[in-house]
Amino acid sequence: MAEFLETQMTGATIWLTGLPSAGKTTIARELAERLRGEGHRVEVLDGDEIREFLSAGLGFGREDRHTNVQRIGFVAELLASNGVKALVPVIAPYADSREAVRKRHQSEGTAYLEVHVATPVEVCSERDVKGLYAKQAAGEISGLTGVDDPYEAPAAPDLRIESHTQTVQESAAALHALLVERGLV
Repeated sequence: MAEFLETQMTGATIWLTGLPSAGKTTIARELAERLRGEGHRVEVLDGDEIREFLSAGLGFGREDRHTNVQRIGFVAELLASNGVKALVPVIAPYADSREAVRKRHQSEGTAYLEVHVATPVEVCSERDVKGLYAKQAAGEISGLTGVDDPYEAPAAPDLRIESHTQTVQESAAALHALLVERGLV
């Protein structure tokens, strides 16, 4: 019983990176529901919500994207160090930005897992949850990650999820299994 309570109080940051419309937030919300049902404290730090409230005023150039990722990483580490499972479905297109977040967690002794939601751009474009791919194709926007702005896929993520080949539930279950394997649930 004590071991179960200990894992309920073990915080961690689980960073889900991938292209727009890859399924990051959907998977994070599915996992959050399961973890809450098991008694864990969980927060989902959605990239769009963070941009609106914490990073308003930042653009989409490399420097602003880096700043946004560092802010999110700071909040995630703060939550995780206080016993919360922080699920972070954020594009975070640059490897160096994600590595800086990982190093911050390591220096604080906080668990950090990087999950690559590896969905092909063609599938993301078909899903087009926010209409970004259509706007980019129509010339209304530029700088769309994975299309005309770079996305640096993780070289060695803790888990790679191919959301186009499995259900949301299967994707969340694979991530849950990783948390069990790492002793975080």
